[in-house]
Amino acid sequence: MGAGRRALITTAITVVCAVTVLAAPGTAFASPTPTPTASPSATATASPTPVTNKDLEAVREKLDALYHDAAVATDAYNAAEEQAKKQSAEIVELAKKIVDGQEKLDELKDRAGAAARAQYRTGGLPDEAQLMLSDNPQEFLDGAGRVLQGERATKGLIAELTRTQQDLRQYTADASAQWQQLEKNRQAKAAAKTKVTTQIAAAEKLESQLEKQEKERLAKLEQQAALKAQTAWLDSGVLKDIGTKASAEGKAAVAYATAQLGKPYEWGAEGPSSYDCSGLTSQAWASAGDPIPRTSQEQWKQLKHVDVKDMRPGDLIIYFDDASHVAMYIGDGAIIHAPRPGRTVTIAGAGSMPILGVVRPDA
Repeated sequence: MGAGRRALITTAITVVCAVTVLAAPGTAFASPTPTPTASPSATATASPTPVTNKDLEAVREKLDALYHDAAVATDAYNAAEEQAKKQSAEIVELAKKIVDGQEKLDELKDRAGAAARAQYRTGGLPDEAQLMLSDNPQEFLDGAGRVLQGERATKGLIAELTRTQQDLRQYTADASAQWQQLEKNRQAKAAAKTKVTTQIAAAEKLESQLEKQEKERLAKLEQQAALKAQTAWLDSGVLKDIGTKASAEGKAAVAYATAQLGKPYEWGAEGPSSYDCSGLTSQAWASAGDPIPRTSQEQWKQLKHVDVKDMRPGDLIIYFDDASHVAMYIGDGAIIHAPRPGRTVTIAGAGSMPILGVVRPDA
């Protein structure tokens, strides 16, 4: 172990904390105070200081916080991406309606022009004058009936023309509003992307300060924390009431998720070579013939909530108070999920993270 390792880790945590704060919008800062540097003689005489479990626990907690913030930003990115796709599709449909409406408007104008020209050819004389000048009164009366029909048709034509013009104005206004919202979502997506990459970079920087043995000890601490949480969850007796079998769709979703084991986590990804947490669950259920919302937060908002004691394989467990993580329950107290950057799709204990609730896609 090199000299000053403990101090290095402490400094790394401090730097990462600073990076996290800098990433937050609307934060003001005072001018930094220069940090005193150790003299060469002091560094040379410093004795090796081992990194304690307490230090590594602080690292673990900070990493959890960084990756949690990255997960929240990933959900925001995915939501903006989905909304942008939806708005782009709606803009395309509105454009088609505008084109069709313009063609219809041109046709109606041609018909209106033809009607006006026909009226002009009659000379525009009053009915009484035309009757007096007519050699055949019956022919005139027949013609008058046709004129009345023509007038009614003309009124209908004008009304349709007016409606078409109003529709075109509405389509244009809707398209303009969608373009504005699309631009807002693009900006939100860009901001979320920046936050995701910033948080992940900070976490990776913190981990890079650890040596191989320290990383191994850190991994053990993470496993111990997860095991402790899972044991407490199981000790609550939650599994004794869980016995519902999976639906046919649930079995298909679990089969899909299981086939992705070992594939890497990648934020914003939804397969087939990599996934983020909600990318895995949404694709699994899409493959089962039951499309669900793309993000964990929308899955929590839109899908049917069920009690933990009633959950069955294929149901989704939503984690943390902000619904920033989601996993698929596969039975026997276990889940399949895409944990975080640097990890792969894996099986874990359902109670290894704080559970917000359970949702059922095929309710």
